Amino acid sequence: MLNLSQNGCSVWVASSTEGLLTPTAVALGKFDGVHLGHQRVIQPVLQSAWGGENLDQSDSKNPRLYSTVVTFDPHPHEFFTGQPRDLLTPLDEKVAQLRSLGVEQLVLLPFDRELSALSPEEFVDKILVEQLQCQQISVGQDFCFGKKRMGTAQDLQLLAAKYNIPVTIVPIQTDTENLPAADDTRISTSLIRDSLEAGDIQKANRLLGRPYSLTGVVVTGQKLGRTIGFPTANIQLPKDKFLPCHGVYAVKVIIPDNSLTPLFGVMNIGNRPTVDGIDTRAEVHLLDWSSDLYGQNLVIQLVKFLRPEQKFPSLEALKNQIQLDSTAAQEIFNS
Repeated sequence: MLNLSQNGCSVWVASSTEGLLTPTAVALGKFDGVHLGHQRVIQPVLQSAWGGENLDQSDSKNPRLYSTVVTFDPHPHEFFTGQPRDLLTPLDEKVAQLRSLGVEQLVLLPFDRELSALSPEEFVDKILVEQLQCQQISVGQDFCFGKKRMGTAQDLQLLAAKYNIPVTIVPIQTDTENLPAADDTRISTSLIRDSLEAGDIQKANRLLGRPYSLTGVVVTGQKLGRTIGFPTANIQLPKDKFLPCHGVYAVKVIIPDNSLTPLFGVMNIGNRPTVDGIDTRAEVHLLDWSSDLYGQNLVIQLVKFLRPEQKFPSLEALKNQIQLDSTAAQEIFNS
């Protein structure tokens, strides 16, 4: 179990159900992205926990509940396919987002043969009641659980009722901006991934309720940017981080160790074909910034997709394009 704390706020992260803060108010789901739909599912357990904050823990009728998000590790898709799955929010990012919402505890249920074989009844009895000492549950309308995903949200409501545990079923959230009512689209992790792959950053950010971010440490690169007057910070990203389509982006950059005031820049994600690069990299050029960034942890917020990655005939042509990209980004930030 880890206690990841920041600014006086803590989120207990547990990979087993031993030593948990109990009893719990539980939000169940995968929660990759912690998008607007996920936040709606989490909200009822926050209200439940806050409502019990001032209660005496020894009061057995009205115990203080700990707001708890319960998800799975590895992602069920990874377990069943055997293929690694890139995530919108790897663990550190997920913890940061849950902390900002006020969640007290994150439980990562080990998704293995034993867990995947539990019937819906066994999951409620062994995991929710026995181990989590759950007093309240919140799930999305499309939540499925138990062996072969046999259990539905309505099944969970019926099973939990046997233990007098109320279950809130949260309706599916839809994205209605700029769409006719007939074309409402459900807010989902897959829709956000599709939007990022298509370069539609505004839509992805709208569905998330915040800018899509890449977080990583600045490491030594080839230093080619310096030779053409555009030094870049080479960002080492988590291996399981989902990346948007290759190309150039206008970005805001936060350096948590220095200040929360964002800096502005352009970022290239891709293989750098002009210099015959092979591996995928994320490189950021900051506008109006000249200090050393090596070893710094940066949070890069995507604002707008500017253009696809392309191969230029020379470094001079690349330099001219970076200047154009920087000007385009500056105009976006000025507006």
